[in-house]
Amino acid sequence: MENKVRVPIHLKLTLTIKEAAEYSNIGINKIDTLLKQPNCPFVLFVGTRKLVKRREFEEYIRRELII
Repeated sequence: MENKVRVPIHLKLTLTIKEAAEYSNIGINKIDTLLKQPNCPFVLFVGTRKLVKRREFEEYIRRELII
């Protein structure tokens, strides 16, 4: 059996919606809504799966006053 390497969330390039919610303390549904917005700067599609680009997500949160 392979040992899967666990990378800390703050070092990952991309996050799942659940990881992004835990990392930012923003709800899963709210993050999913943000990812559905046209030209969302932090969404990455892998097939039909949506991932969150961590650095861009952090920058978005820093810039916004209201989400």
